[in-house]
Amino acid sequence: MTANIAPIIPAEFPELQALAWNRDVARPIPAEEAFALYERNWRFVDQKRLTAREKLLIMKLADEFGHGILLTTS
Repeated sequence: MTANIAPIIPAEFPELQALAWNRDVARPIPAEEAFALYERNWRFVDQKRLTAREKLLIMKLADEFGHGILLTTS
């Protein structure tokens, strides 16, 4: 599947930045990789800290790569 979402800079999204702690957060990552980070590490996401912009990003990623669903364990 070809993503319609441009690469994402983790530093622009607080919770994604926290999930990408072991990477250069200023370096863009593919949207599908960002989706995988959110989905795989959702238990570490502080949902109260999600900005409106980051929530929208997560929804777009779920629509594009998860058929509208973000699989979480919590």
